[in-house]
Amino acid sequence: MLRFLRIEHLAVIEAIQVEFEPGLNVLTGETGAGKSMLVEAVGLLIGGRASADLIRTGESQATVQAEFDAVRSAGLQASHVLIARREITAQGRSRAFVNDTLVTAAALKDQTSPLVELHGQHEHQTLLDPQSHLFMLDEFAGLSAERAVVGAQFRDWRRLQSEFDHFQMDEREKAARLDLLRFQIGELEKAGLRAGEDEELDTSRRVLANADRLQRLCGEAYGALYDSDEAALARLGAVWKRVGELAEVDPAFQPHLDARDAIKSQLEDLALTLRAYGDNIDASPARLQEVEDRLALLERLKRKYGPTLADALARQDALARELDLLQHADERRASLEGDVGAARDEFLKRAGALSRNRRDASRTFGRKLQALLGELAMGRTQFEVRFEADPPEAMWTENGIDVAECYLSANVGEDLRPLARIASGGELSRVMLAIRTLAAADSPGKTLIFDEIDAGIGGRVADVVGKTLRGIGESFQVLCITHLPQIAAAGHAHFRISKTVADGRTQTRIMRLSHEERIEELARMIGGAVPTDAARAAARELLGESEDKTKGESESPGKSPKAKVQGPKSRA
Repeated sequence: MLRFLRIEHLAVIEAIQVEFEPGLNVLTGETGAGKSMLVEAVGLLIGGRASADLIRTGESQATVQAEFDAVRSAGLQASHVLIARREITAQGRSRAFVNDTLVTAAALKDQTSPLVELHGQHEHQTLLDPQSHLFMLDEFAGLSAERAVVGAQFRDWRRLQSEFDHFQMDEREKAARLDLLRFQIGELEKAGLRAGEDEELDTSRRVLANADRLQRLCGEAYGALYDSDEAALARLGAVWKRVGELAEVDPAFQPHLDARDAIKSQLEDLALTLRAYGDNIDASPARLQEVEDRLALLERLKRKYGPTLADALARQDALARELDLLQHADERRASLEGDVGAARDEFLKRAGALSRNRRDASRTFGRKLQALLGELAMGRTQFEVRFEADPPEAMWTENGIDVAECYLSANVGEDLRPLARIASGGELSRVMLAIRTLAAADSPGKTLIFDEIDAGIGGRVADVVGKTLRGIGESFQVLCITHLPQIAAAGHAHFRISKTVADGRTQTRIMRLSHEERIEELARMIGGAVPTDAARAAARELLGESEDKTKGESESPGKSPKAKVQGPKSRA
């Protein structure tokens, strides 16, 4: 359960903090006040993408911090408090902390994502994509891990199939490929490439192009150091004599005197190097032309097989391996044919088991979803998941061998039709609410966040959705951003988010409303910016109805939950 949330310097938010309650927490406010930024902030804590664009103008860092009361269902000890923090810098970098310990963003996600289920705006539009329907069924039935295994087996099979297909060429294609491989390998072997050779030759070219200057500099330096009347080594004898006299008076000079032999040795080595280097420079034009020709050859091969010499060497090895495979293609093809068949059989075995489990679960899924939709003012709705019979191999994917789509009929006497083609926005919102309720039913204590789940609904349906969300709040903590007074009135706790301008800057604020403040906020939602007495009366009536509905319920939502929705305890 999300107990506490603090946000600093995120978009229009300067600094806000809020303590949420068990049960249904509703958040209301004008459009653009910053309600969805709270969802964005929680998203950052469960591994959402961090961006420098989220930082408030003029600030160097944004911070989001939350305190969770973790539960056993999330794999943690009961009553364990988890404090998560995410920091984003103006350079776009982010740091994550769990209980003040620095962790990776992935580790933060692993620990917080089991505690929160977030449903953003327009998420119900995903129902329009039939490819998402299998994922929702798998989530309901607890088949996600089984689907992952099927996906791995599918990829293994397709990899082997691709390798096998590589050998499926006629003899003419094979002969042409062998000729090309032999030519390319011969060209590379004849060149006798050596790693780093191009860099060495480039250095040699610079030396040869400047041979006269290098010989002159070596001769001048050698003469100044060793082979002239004023040579440095000869004159150093007088220096060391005087340093010795100084050391007799002041021992501080003794270390310098002790270093005399080492310095002399280094200078003598330098003199020998200068003489040898100058004598060994091959200044002949023929040697320079030889280096230029070799570099030109290497550049041509790098353009053809590179772009670098290391790439060309790696290509030579790869071509040799391919040549070996083709020369033994018949043996390898026979071996691969067996491997491909075994991998395909294993995929079909696992995908078949997954398909049977899905079909079994789909019936339970349909029944429970119809029951929930009945509570959401869609009492005559028919719903089912339909599977295509024997999809061809071309339609098999990492998700298995199934092609499925949800069908719905919201009106008596109408045939079931694809959900994507007949459902209105309000119906889609309610179907998504029902699906998410079923998916989360096995995670008591989890925080469910709905950002404007009320899209496309109103009137009596809004009242029913509010009642349903309040019922869900008896088993889960629910945070719901809404524009509908009927839903806002159903909340166990009500927060208003507002936007003000101070000192030329926009700021978002959040406050928990008292009973009288709730009446004013609901009246604003009913009647506009300036509530009328009639709007206030309607607000009191809404709150009164909500309070009547809670008679006989627990005084403190969430402490003694009465689960109104039961999720599948198995794959039934």
